[in-house]
Amino acid sequence: QVQLVESGGGLVQPGGSLRLSCAASGRMIFSIKDMGWYRQAPGKERELVASITNGGTPEYADSVKGRFTISRDNAVNTVYLQMNSLKPEDTAIYYCNAASVWLRERSDYWGQGTQVTVSS
Repeated sequence: QVQLVESGGGLVQPGGSLRLSCAASGRMIFSIKDMGWYRQAPGKERELVASITNGGTPEYADSVKGRFTISRDNAVNTVYLQMNSLKPEDTAIYYCNAASVWLRERSDYWGQGTQVTVSS
């Protein structure tokens, strides 16, 4: 299986920055393809923030383009989310996701979530 451990959340003022990290481990780690970050605000559905392929190609939600940067270090099985120019509407629990493909079957793994609060 795959285990994901997130870190880096916290409280920040509007306009500030945070960097989230997500380290993957487990016996199926070799099967991980895409990794990404999702978020869920109170009363809202979970939404994709950013994703990155095994080869390093990123995709972003329109709401974070130009402010957030996703990156990945395959040598240490870690994905990062650099969040700049944070807004109150970025407040949410952020979840790391890893998509594993093995024998043509896809499995999604999730971290425990880390709280990001943007407030003055």
